[in-house]
Amino acid sequence: MTPEQMVYLVLAVGGAVGSAYWRFSTIISKVRDELAAHKLHTAEIYVTKTGMQEQTQAIMKAIDSVAERLDGMNSRLDRVFESKARAS
Repeated sequence: MTPEQMVYLVLAVGGAVGSAYWRFSTIISKVRDELAAHKLHTAEIYVTKTGMQEQTQAIMKAIDSVAERLDGMNSRLDRVFESKARAS
């Protein structure tokens, strides 16, 4: 192989490596941008831990309120049956 052919071979290999690096860096930057967009979408749409805890506390208060009303209804029914038992 002549020295000129060696130079051409080195230039060809260098060009191939350079173009592969350029192509992969373009793909990586595109994936990086898509990942950033997905993170933003996730942050906008999905619930945070604090928001979920607030919702859970509100639901538990509602459940406790219903339980208190049921307990009150049970005591009223007990009084009605006790008064009927005393009357007879």
